[in-house]
Amino acid sequence: LPPRHMDSVVRIVEALESGEPGFTVPELARALGGCSTPGCRLVLGEPPAVPPAPPALTSEQWLLFTQLLRNAAAPEGGAVLAPDGSTVTLGPVFAGIEVGLKRAAGCPAPAIEPPIDTLYAVTIAEALGTSFLLARGGDGHRPALGPAGCWDDVDDPQNYTLLGPPSPIPDAIATGAMDGVLLGAQLAREPIPLANLLRGYYGTGNGTEKGRPPSSYRRRDFGVLTGPGKLEEEVVAMLRVLRELPTTQELLENVGPEEMVAIAHQAAQDFTEVYVECPAIVPRCMWGARPYRGTPKPLTLPLGSVYIHHTFSPSDPCRTFAACSRAMRAMQRFHQDTRGWDDIGYSFVVGSDGYLYQGRGWHWVGAHTKGYNSKGYGVGYVGDFSATLPDPDTIALVRDELLPCAVRTGRLRRNYTLRGHRQMGHTDCPGNSLFREIETWHGFK
Repeated sequence: LPPRHMDSVVRIVEALESGEPGFTVPELARALGGCSTPGCRLVLGEPPAVPPAPPALTSEQWLLFTQLLRNAAAPEGGAVLAPDGSTVTLGPVFAGIEVGLKRAAGCPAPAIEPPIDTLYAVTIAEALGTSFLLARGGDGHRPALGPAGCWDDVDDPQNYTLLGPPSPIPDAIATGAMDGVLLGAQLAREPIPLANLLRGYYGTGNGTEKGRPPSSYRRRDFGVLTGPGKLEEEVVAMLRVLRELPTTQELLENVGPEEMVAIAHQAAQDFTEVYVECPAIVPRCMWGARPYRGTPKPLTLPLGSVYIHHTFSPSDPCRTFAACSRAMRAMQRFHQDTRGWDDIGYSFVVGSDGYLYQGRGWHWVGAHTKGYNSKGYGVGYVGDFSATLPDPDTIALVRDELLPCAVRTGRLRRNYTLRGHRQMGHTDCPGNSLFREIETWHGFK
């Protein structure tokens, strides 16, 4: 089959849009199973019957599209890899797009009581409310969000494997839901052909070497558009609707109005923290890490310090998933083969593509700041920042997102100390420009 990559999806959408008009692409996605939950059916109607294979598609394209939409609720089967390195489940993307197109065409929203925002209902509100509803009670160990996952081959992605026990909203579904909201809202303002919309948003077909596509800003843009108050309001409204639907009444029969509000509040708060306020971190298996050599030593959390570095080599910032992944592999080879370390030394590495890359991560002692590796996290910016600064977005990724997130999640003490590598040893790292910048950050000593 074609790779499970967003490029393949854009080519399919383009072929469908240029072929004989039958169903719209979102209606076809619904016919194949992309929007099969009770709430989604209520908003968009019962799905049409599955049509014969469209002549505009090859048999392999039709089979891939069918598989992706039939598995819309399971990222292992319904997700694709986007050029920015994120993994996106297509069901909520096409559902949000369909709502956006209906709004642009002036179609009246279905009369649903209590009133709901249909864009949020078909993308995130039903999934989020149901997930936290199912996770309540019990032993408290049932996850309501996550996990991430990894592809077998980022150049020819065919198989996606979750990195832990699945919740109803793994990362790929959360990402697809945010994209569905953003793309639906964009289409409602300015309808354009879907292939153009997807290509512009995900940056497909540009060789992925031209810098950040809009999709790499999804967390920021979703947070600006939505806000936790709006998300909570829509989850409450959706739970009230589900309580009246025959297929979901039983799930909510013992849930009173106050508990419903409490569930929605927790769901909106947790989703916002994990997917809006905390930055996305690319797991090791996504950038192609070699195994750790030996046995990693655990850190004792929370830590009290953060040490800022620049990599110096590579000297150029990496601005794409492909370039940052190459930089990570090169650094790991150097640290393991030349320096003789067990692994890449940094805890986290900062790309200029909008993403952090997992080195040793939150839980294992690194090899970044001699004499202090067990006392703090080592965060390295890709590039040489002796004379220039990272982009403002890339500075903010650590200053405004990673560090507050680490405090909120109990990995870093509230009164943590921030230092540059040069303060702890004989080195120019993290470069004069970056050092002057971090002198202005909270916690710098």
